Amino acid sequence: MTRKSDRPADDGERLWQRVASTVTPLAPRRIPVPPPAAVQTAPTHRPRPASGSAPVPLPPPAARPQSAPSDLDPRRHRRVSREREPIEARLDLHGHGRFQAEDVLTGFLLRAHQRGLRVVLVITGHGRRAGSGEGVIRASLPDWLRSHALRGVVAAYAPAHRRHGGDGAWYITLKRG
Repeated sequence: MTRKSDRPADDGERLWQRVASTVTPLAPRRIPVPPPAAVQTAPTHRPRPASGSAPVPLPPPAARPQSAPSDLDPRRHRRVSREREPIEARLDLHGHGRFQAEDVLTGFLLRAHQRGLRVVLVITGHGRRAGSGEGVIRASLPDWLRSHALRGVVAAYAPAHRRHGGDGAWYITLKRG
């Protein structure tokens, strides 16, 4: 039986050097870096028009935010619940606090949208507590889905079928990327 002190200490290092010497490095990639965009700052106050001159027109309003997600239409809800349209990813929020759950959900949905997924299942759990009704995460989920960060990602949502978690889970459909 060999003890640790009996083995040479640099055995792994010698093996690595041997493997590394057989590898030829790839040519370095040159990624063009675009110049930083000029930042325009808005004046802190509106200039007053001179007396007797035409008023200064207001700047155009900012672009409208994308529409908030709606309820999942019944036909698609039926297709998802019967698994005619597959659930492509699942997220279980059990064990997360309210703020941590929101961060995890936002990251999950943004990654799912980036991967081109269309239907995901988010499991919140019932979260029932004595006398308080529904859980905090379950009650907050619709508000999170309507938030500014997720408006461009979430198309619709609805409570899941009993076989997928019932009132403790949600089907979320994502917009096309």
